[in-house]
Amino acid sequence: MKSEEKQYQERLKEHHDELRWLYMELYENDSMFAELLENMQRYYQERNAVLKQLDTEREADRGWYRQNDMLGMMLYIDNFAGNMKGVESRLDYIERCNVNYVHLMPFLETTEGRSDGGYAVSDFRKVQEKLGTMEDLESLTAACHKKGINVCMDFVMNHTSEDHEWAKKARGGDGEYMSRYFFFDNSEIPSLYEKTVPQVFPTTAPGNFTWLEDAGHFVMTTFYPYQWDLNYKNPRVFNEMMYNFLYLANRGIDIIRIDAVPYIWKELNTNCRNLPQVHTIVRMMRMITEIVCPGILLLGEVVMEPEKVVPYFGTVEKPECHMLYNVTTMATTWHTVATRNVRLLKKQLDIVNSLPKDYVFLNYLRCHDDIGWGLDYGTLMTEGIGERSHKQYLNDYFQGYTGASNSRGELYNAEPVTGDARFCGTTASMCGIEKAGFQQEDAAMERAIRLDVMLHAYMFMQSGIPVLYSGDEIGQVNDYSYKEDPLKAADSRYIHRGAMNWKLAENASDPDTVEGKLFGQLGQLEQIRKREKVFVSNADTWTIDTWDNSVLCIGRYYQGEKIIGLFNFSEYDKTAWINETDGDYTELISGRVMKARGVDIPAYGFYYLKRK
Repeated sequence: MKSEEKQYQERLKEHHDELRWLYMELYENDSMFAELLENMQRYYQERNAVLKQLDTEREADRGWYRQNDMLGMMLYIDNFAGNMKGVESRLDYIERCNVNYVHLMPFLETTEGRSDGGYAVSDFRKVQEKLGTMEDLESLTAACHKKGINVCMDFVMNHTSEDHEWAKKARGGDGEYMSRYFFFDNSEIPSLYEKTVPQVFPTTAPGNFTWLEDAGHFVMTTFYPYQWDLNYKNPRVFNEMMYNFLYLANRGIDIIRIDAVPYIWKELNTNCRNLPQVHTIVRMMRMITEIVCPGILLLGEVVMEPEKVVPYFGTVEKPECHMLYNVTTMATTWHTVATRNVRLLKKQLDIVNSLPKDYVFLNYLRCHDDIGWGLDYGTLMTEGIGERSHKQYLNDYFQGYTGASNSRGELYNAEPVTGDARFCGTTASMCGIEKAGFQQEDAAMERAIRLDVMLHAYMFMQSGIPVLYSGDEIGQVNDYSYKEDPLKAADSRYIHRGAMNWKLAENASDPDTVEGKLFGQLGQLEQIRKREKVFVSNADTWTIDTWDNSVLCIGRYYQGEKIIGLFNFSEYDKTAWINETDGDYTELISGRVMKARGVDIPAYGFYYLKRK
């Protein structure tokens, strides 16, 4: 038996019994399980030697992604560099950003005008023509691996586009393909679902079903009418989607982001969210990954508070996702900017810090999506802050209407009846860089840059892996040109999905420019993070009282080394009334030696203090 074959059989043996037990629990179908095993082996055999070698190395070092040099960047291929070949030609720039994990936003085949930003996939094995080919993807991932850069992609498994081959056959009345979705010839069952299932987009896409006039059926569409929910009660759906998963893994992907994980199992008389069968499916995905391509990480997109997403990590014995997004802390961070009050953020960080260190969160300030104000209103209510009025305040603040705000941006999915709305804008625009540039105010620009850098410094100090949003490293502001494109004009999220301005990026090396100031200061922070071992994901992390509601203090400790981060969320100079009595500290930006007691911090300033 070949050593490779032996390695595969050992991995299979380790997981076979549990995988079979879970599969039979859901499907009770021996022949479909046998087919799954057969195809898993085939995809393993098709996996190239370089990827198999990477698998072996990562199996030997299972904590490889928890190191302090991990820094992500998410980008749209077309916005960043036109197409995949363009991204490959820009890898030196990504390296300059100290990034070693790049998330390529959805690039699989989709239908222009009905794509939901690429999350309505019509072919899981084809790249959008304008972005390149599968061969281009393999070339890009291989070039990334040579530079030590990991590649992440989205795997949209809750639904397909209505233009997917399965959907077309289902629409034509083919029973086998109709059973891969949720089809009903009258409104009786859909109306029962509607009683218990919340709406994702009540304003822009109300309801959870769409009537297909030509097919004479309702079909379940949790998100948009052109995104048809897949029926995972059908083992054919699970198997085929796993084959798509493994096909994409074999193109050189390192991190697969599972989109909308909580939604993938539907059950009548439930809210169709976070059902136990979802965890069965994710656990099976984890085992299939560990058997066929163990170098790959699963990243779960679960939009809930950190303590509620924890089940998606699984257990130590039966892990599910390797990493999850820290969505709530991101929203709470911007709440802190608008209120200059760190209390809620401190509470949130304390919750994250109390979780097992094996749990790795991805932290970010901005991403491709809007900001929903899903804050801890139970806690805010104890301070006399009501949910509706506070959401209104935050949206007014970040549009620049109130609270001495310098932010600029736009609302998304505004709901006039409830007063609810989400917010869109780039980090730079939300920090005041757009306004200061427009008004040509040097002092305001310095203050805005300081706030922007402080927020990144704070993000780097959090427990987990930081992810930049492409363009933030040079302070790209809102792009209002989307309003001129009829396919984008109705979706204000495109305001922060503007094309990379390579002309401005040329200023990255000039410290007299806005771009150069940001790029240089973020680069300095990234180098500190890479150099100091206390930034590993599994370091001890905690918050410290500063006795000033505008100042956040985070401590990190690992193998005898200790760093304290101080972050002033106010536009006024403040004093952090901390009292660390364990010796002198060195401020890592300036090199100044100081005591960690009663520390004066300038407006929107921060300090990284390392114990000597």
